[in-house]
Amino acid sequence: MKQKKKVFIQHLYHEIEDEEKAEEYLDSSLPLIGLIVMYFNGLEKSLDGIICEIFTDRSDSTGLIVLHKMAYATKVDLFKRFSDDFHLGCDVMVEGYQKLIADLRESGRLRNLVVHADWENTDDDGYTYVNLKISSNGMEQEYIQFSEDSLKEIIDLIITTRHELHEYWEKRNEELYK
Repeated sequence: MKQKKKVFIQHLYHEIEDEEKAEEYLDSSLPLIGLIVMYFNGLEKSLDGIICEIFTDRSDSTGLIVLHKMAYATKVDLFKRFSDDFHLGCDVMVEGYQKLIADLRESGRLRNLVVHADWENTDDDGYTYVNLKISSNGMEQEYIQFSEDSLKEIIDLIITTRHELHEYWEKRNEELYK
């Protein structure tokens, strides 16, 4: 995904020269955005299920009480703390664990970019307004070019991460019950 920044002048304004071309881009991207949301929700629910099982395999209620209203990034952090403790306590490192944690975080970061992007302000080159950065150097408008290919890559990452999560859980349980 390409990124560009534009210095904020006086008003939050986005240059969209060819609105028809921008609409065409959005029409082809909307199904992919929906798939990102759907697959990410599945990934988050899988993570919820595993965290619940860490608490107890008898009932999900304890885990659900803890997870209720918890943000995804906080859930990843909680999962990582439990997993780090498991690896330390059992003196074992499950293969693929570090990549899994990185992919869980990246999946969340990319999902947030997609879901919180200002899609109505996408220019004819596919650059979509995502953020206003404020620093000591002033304000900059940040845009990301979500191509169809990059949206598909996000979908692939989310699906792969969910698969990695299940693989990790199986390997972890094999180590636990040796």
